[in-house]
Amino acid sequence: MTTTSTTPVPVAPKFPWTGLIALAAATFLSVTSEMIPTGLLPDMSASLGVSEAQIGLLVTVFAFTVVVTSTPLTALTKRWPRHGLLIGILIVLGISNALTAIAPTYEFVVGSRILGGIAHGMFWSIVGAYAGHLVPKEQIGRAVSITLGGGTLAFVLGVPLGTFAGHLFGWRLSFGLLAGLMVVGAVVVWKLLPAVERESDAVGGRRRDRSAPRQRDRTIPAVVMVCLISAVTMVGHYAFYTFVVPFLTGPMGIPSGNVGALLFVYGIAGAGGLLLAGSVFGPRPQLGLILALLVTGAAVAALAVLAAQPIPALIAFLLWGLAFGALPPLLQTRLLHTSSAAFRDTASALYTTSFNIGIGGGALVGSLIFAAGGLMLLPWCYVGLLVVSLLLVVVVGRMTRSRAEVAAA
Repeated sequence: MTTTSTTPVPVAPKFPWTGLIALAAATFLSVTSEMIPTGLLPDMSASLGVSEAQIGLLVTVFAFTVVVTSTPLTALTKRWPRHGLLIGILIVLGISNALTAIAPTYEFVVGSRILGGIAHGMFWSIVGAYAGHLVPKEQIGRAVSITLGGGTLAFVLGVPLGTFAGHLFGWRLSFGLLAGLMVVGAVVVWKLLPAVERESDAVGGRRRDRSAPRQRDRTIPAVVMVCLISAVTMVGHYAFYTFVVPFLTGPMGIPSGNVGALLFVYGIAGAGGLLLAGSVFGPRPQLGLILALLVTGAAVAALAVLAAQPIPALIAFLLWGLAFGALPPLLQTRLLHTSSAAFRDTASALYTTSFNIGIGGGALVGSLIFAAGGLMLLPWCYVGLLVVSLLLVVVVGRMTRSRAEVAAA
């Protein structure tokens, strides 16, 4: 007599392509909104009657607003539904760009950019964790890479197109079009992005008893370490990258007319690094981080040593772009792997703050080193900070292994 098993075969959940593409589209719009003033400096300067340096400060104001507001606002809104909050953020970004488009004065533009910075900080506090909530842990790297791909596309396509439209039809129209696209993005997110239930309110499939005493999350120290790695890495990167154009035209001898094309190719190399991070190293972010930091350091050191030799220097420059392109998604993935699911939203807010501190701090450190010791010290400063980051990555690996061993005991 034969028996037939009636045990259902487990079916792996379908990979949420549609939702992640909606998140990537929202990321594209948010990053384009952040960076578009850099491409419209002359137009905005002439129209508003201020210097180009003052227009450049709009990006600084935006980033500083993110640093100051993202973590406290994430804490204040931690019980709000993430799906509705993301839609609201895109609408606020749309309002910010619309106000910039009609701004009568420079001060009005600063105010509109502060509003945008508040929304942008909230966006980055949510988007990485949201991608992590949509997929199982082993697919987080892939999901984060798809989501962050929208940011890479913003640098390669969004900002150049916005700049082109601004030069052709006026900078106000660029901001107006971006405002309209934010509304479209909000509709896309509303229709295509599935809502998620975070584990901060549910444990083991049950709602958490809010009257029960809270326990300190054991993943917090490792999360803080990952955020520190992010800050140190970004300080090193932006200390050098802020002055990459004078490095290209000076020690490397690149004609100024070719710099734009070379930076575009650097961005394409970064997109390749992003793809590697998601497809190869997504399930193994610790290994990916170690390799990316090592290759980035080696490429930057080679660039410093071989700057006067065109072909080797160009190879080192593109290798730098490829390796560094993998670092942001790998850092975000490492963060989400390190953090407990209940702490992900707060962890993402801390990561956003540390990342933006690194950007602003890197530009400041680079300026001080450039003024004190010259351009050629910058790549070596970068390499030194990458070594610090590499050591911290090893420490985080030991911390997470120790925690896993304690949990298994």
